[in-house]
Amino acid sequence: MRRCILFFLIALLPLVTEAQSNAPQDYQTALRYLNAKNYGSAIPLFLKYTDESQYGNLALFSSLHLAQAQLGLQRYQDAINTASPLASRNWSNADEAKYLLSLGYFGNSQNLEALREISGIDDAGIIEKAHNASFENLKDESPNFLVSNLEEFSDNSGFMGALRYVLANAEVLSASERAAYYELRGKQEASKSKDLVLDIVVLLPFSGGAKNQIETEGFVYELYQGLRVGVDKLKASGIDVNFSTFDTKRDLNHLQKILSEPAIAKADIIVGPIYRDESEVVSAFAESQSIPFIHPLSNLQDRFENRDYSFLFRPSVEALSEGVLASLKSQSWGDTVAIGYGSSTRDRMLAGMLDEKLKAEGFRVVENREINGSNVRDFMQGLGIRPSLDSVSVDTNQLILLTDNPNISQPAFFMMESVTTTVPILVMDSWLGFNFTNFEILSTQNFHFISNNTLNFGSESMDEFRSEFYENFSEYPEVNTALGYELICWVGANMSSSKGFDLRNNLDRQAYQNGELSWGFDFQNSNSNRYVPVFKLEMGELKPLN
Repeated sequence: MRRCILFFLIALLPLVTEAQSNAPQDYQTALRYLNAKNYGSAIPLFLKYTDESQYGNLALFSSLHLAQAQLGLQRYQDAINTASPLASRNWSNADEAKYLLSLGYFGNSQNLEALREISGIDDAGIIEKAHNASFENLKDESPNFLVSNLEEFSDNSGFMGALRYVLANAEVLSASERAAYYELRGKQEASKSKDLVLDIVVLLPFSGGAKNQIETEGFVYELYQGLRVGVDKLKASGIDVNFSTFDTKRDLNHLQKILSEPAIAKADIIVGPIYRDESEVVSAFAESQSIPFIHPLSNLQDRFENRDYSFLFRPSVEALSEGVLASLKSQSWGDTVAIGYGSSTRDRMLAGMLDEKLKAEGFRVVENREINGSNVRDFMQGLGIRPSLDSVSVDTNQLILLTDNPNISQPAFFMMESVTTTVPILVMDSWLGFNFTNFEILSTQNFHFISNNTLNFGSESMDEFRSEFYENFSEYPEVNTALGYELICWVGANMSSSKGFDLRNNLDRQAYQNGELSWGFDFQNSNSNRYVPVFKLEMGELKPLN
């Protein structure tokens, strides 16, 4: 801090050494001391000439130089006391006085007062020096201070430079700090320089492996169909869209070549790829080019931590765990929980995170183990859930089965067909789409479904989508098709010529957004969907628990 104040103190010296030729000898000696940085010797000499009633205008200049000398000795409060009356009066050197006063405030760690004093300076040359001083004295400030005062001091280029510097070097940013960071990176200005067309690029592995030919069936093609129909929907609604699709071929070298295509460079958003190795390459590219990249299916946020332009369309594992925890707390079913999880990375991570969060909230986790198609029955029976009429005494108040694997889901569901227990069972919403599940035939409606961008199957928009899709393709859409369509509708709701193309800024404006086919989204201050209700079935209709 001392070096900062001294540097900017010296920068002012040429402005305030215009002593009159007939000034007293001691005054001129004090000026020489000041220029020589002999502040201790200068101060008592300047003090002799600070009585305005005796020395007139000379007293004003003597006080001004006195403040300089006091700053040189880091006597910041003395400098503030000396410069304050000079800064508040109407005279020719008021701007110099305000500048010295701001340096005193900076030295005294009164940054807010310093910035407000600088805001009152009119002289262009002094403003430049004051803004430079602002940067030097604020570059070690907290992000919270800078962000919270951004609106008031946005005209101070040094303040804004310090804000950019601090945010760019911060390891962890709050929601408001991150929003300021996006703004300061000039994303909005970059968007304004583009055309008004929404440029969507899709990167999916349509081919690869031994056959190396385009596949027109399977989940990748189903997803693409939905994306394609979604683009048609946007165009029909009046949004100008350019849709470019590339086959990654499950080949990283080929993917790198794709990323050099002109269409990629002008993209407003990139959707896909899916597999981890490919998505990591595209995520790194997206960060370097400031282009939002959306992973359409994953829940694993760990690979994109601390990245600004990489998003999960679905909830992260963290969001899933928070949603489950909130639902269990709202229902008061009891304090014991059993968890069975599949072999996927998501299932294992989610089980571990739930175990930690539940225990922190006072729940007792009685079981937390990996399950498969062979042992899921034994796992449930070990908890007291048995295919008989005596399943009234169960060792847990709620059971959570974390898997999308039908080979696990099928034996678990078939077992429940012959069980009369009312213990709540939470499963992933993928169970709703399995062709072997008919939850309405169960004697007790105790299955509950964890939302993973759950589709609202009973909505009018879903009925219309299914009908229109059937008319065009002579088949009904699969779940991945509906998710692809929903993703594009979500993009269109948050990026357009009217709303602007700053996805992060637009997402942060509202906490909850209605979905077109799903139950909705909450991406505010998040890189994944935080809206994770748990649903119950009532008369065949899904309803959120809370």
